[in-house]
Amino acid sequence: MGLLDAHLVPAVDGVAYGLLLFVVAAGLSLAFGTAGVLNLAHGTLYAIGAYAGAACGDGTWGGLVLGLAAGTAVAGAAGAGLSFAAFPLARRGHLAQALLTFGLALVGGDLLVQVFGADEPPVRVPGALDTSVTLLGHRYPAYRLGFIVMAVLLAAFGSWVLARTRAGAAVRAAADDPRMLAATGVSPRAVHLGVLTAAGALAGGAGVLGAPIIGPGPGTSENVLMLSLVVVVLGGLRSPWATLLAAVAVGEVQTLGVAVAPDLAPYLLFAAMAVALIARPRATEPPGGHDPSPTPAPDPLTWLRTRAKTLPWRRTRAKTPLGTGENAKGWDGVGRGTPASSPGRTGTGASLPERTGGKASLPGVALARRVAVPALVFGALLLLPGVLDAYTVSLAGSALALGLLAVSVTLLTGHAGLPTLGQTAPFAVGAYTTAVLAGAGWTAGPVQVVLAALAAVVFCLVTGPAVVRARSTTVLMITLAVGELASAVAGRLTSVTGGADGLVGFPPTRALWGTAGMVEERDVYTYALVVTALAVAVTLLVLRSPAGRLLAGARGAEARMRASGHPVGRYLLVAYVGAGALAGIGGSLTVTVQQYLSPADVGFEIAAFALLAAVIGGTTSVVGALCGAALIVLTRDWVAGAWPGHGPLLLGVLFVVAVYLLPRGLAGLRRGPNDAAAGGHALLPAPAAPPNDKVPT
Repeated sequence: MGLLDAHLVPAVDGVAYGLLLFVVAAGLSLAFGTAGVLNLAHGTLYAIGAYAGAACGDGTWGGLVLGLAAGTAVAGAAGAGLSFAAFPLARRGHLAQALLTFGLALVGGDLLVQVFGADEPPVRVPGALDTSVTLLGHRYPAYRLGFIVMAVLLAAFGSWVLARTRAGAAVRAAADDPRMLAATGVSPRAVHLGVLTAAGALAGGAGVLGAPIIGPGPGTSENVLMLSLVVVVLGGLRSPWATLLAAVAVGEVQTLGVAVAPDLAPYLLFAAMAVALIARPRATEPPGGHDPSPTPAPDPLTWLRTRAKTLPWRRTRAKTPLGTGENAKGWDGVGRGTPASSPGRTGTGASLPERTGGKASLPGVALARRVAVPALVFGALLLLPGVLDAYTVSLAGSALALGLLAVSVTLLTGHAGLPTLGQTAPFAVGAYTTAVLAGAGWTAGPVQVVLAALAAVVFCLVTGPAVVRARSTTVLMITLAVGELASAVAGRLTSVTGGADGLVGFPPTRALWGTAGMVEERDVYTYALVVTALAVAVTLLVLRSPAGRLLAGARGAEARMRASGHPVGRYLLVAYVGAGALAGIGGSLTVTVQQYLSPADVGFEIAAFALLAAVIGGTTSVVGALCGAALIVLTRDWVAGAWPGHGPLLLGVLFVVAVYLLPRGLAGLRRGPNDAAAGGHALLPAPAAPPNDKVPT
């Protein structure tokens, strides 16, 4: 009884906190389970409600009601806008929608800070609730008890709506079989709009009511989003009551767990999330039927290119030695030769010779051309320090480190078909390994790089079996859990990582044994460039080898590969380990370039940036991933320097523009609209489009 009495208040706090998470997670589960949108802006919708409640609350009942109405209405309108923004991407899969919503979250978070300020505003509640009551001999805030009652009533009301009303039947039908719903005359798009509006309203209402419990602030949205994702994974997508139980369990871990076992509580949530995903590998898949091979939606650039080809002065095609019509296409499948679906393009038949001007080129000429272009690019990059200032050279070094992380994401997402949001975990392992080695006096660059890569390989060998057995959205969630666990360790293991303060002051890296430490930005950049070039060269050689073709086959025709006796799981594990080694090298370069390391350098935001860089590049283009990383660093640090305080806004705009205008990435700009190998965002199965609902393009 004494133990229960000592922890009674934290236990009740856990119930209140868990019910708050339930209200938020209910909207997130509704949006993903019905509309198929993995809404990474859901925490921002909560923040909209929290700020509205703080702005309207004046300590009276009228202020509370006004704040609740305003926060719910504004967040519901934002959810409706999100529906209009995400619906054109329905055929592109969950990855494109997740990136879009993350970009919108960055934009919305920046706008909220600009409007309400960076400091946490005070939240006032009515006097009748701004008191405490006696609970089993303890004084407890009356507002939290009132919130518990409201949340339970909301759970009961939501269950009744979903189970007993026509609107609930339409929502369930949209989740289970949208085609059948369309056949009954109900527009799935209208249900899509209503669901995201309701999800936004739930998040906004939770923000208003939860502001006195979790005050509004710049970091609140990300924290609420992460905890809500944990609740959704643990509770599943089917039962509101299962979600409620999962939310209360998460709330208890966050409050009672911190009081009982403060050293373990930060790891328990994401560990439980990972275990649930591994035990139920389809726990995060929307219940509706999915098209296993979605048709990519036309993008604006492809539409413009197609329209340009239909202009009157472009309709007359000149005859070439290859003939006209389909034979007038090239060997690249864009304009002069074999269609993209020919055996030479897919690798299932004999390769076709390269053609230049209608003549087959000699193998030596083709090899020289392949080597000459990278050599010229490498030479140009070597000359950059001579024309740039020291700060820009330092940014270029950071772009190379992030570029290797993006290349590792490209290897997994584009070539292995394992979309990842947790590649910062091996990145962190490599970074902290290098920092610890440098602090111990091991400053030789080759030693740091090799040991960082080996440490990342060991980490991936441990976590890889759980990752490679999953597919689609579940891979995203498992890797996210692994990445957040790694971030929690980085923030808590102060004896090794320095905790939230990070590590700084270790000796500079030496390029080779017997040389002096590199302190000039030019020397550090040259070292990072050489390491990156070697890592990228090895990656390209592997991808163009028979092993790379086996990996491509495992991604494109996994069932046939398994039926042929190929150990697909082993191929994917090797790819996961190789990608981890690349990420570990990128982490090592980050320490060398920055000369400091903090948990923010290995957090969720960096993982999202790496995924965006891979998408900008084309998801299958290694060089494109490097270009995408350079563009992100340029936007985040250089362009944002000219407009201080608006870095998240600029990055959010970059996310949105890249998703809409570059569905095949930079690599797709030089390919035609019919090129099946152009890459793109359709890496996760998309909900099948209903026959009577047109998807806007």
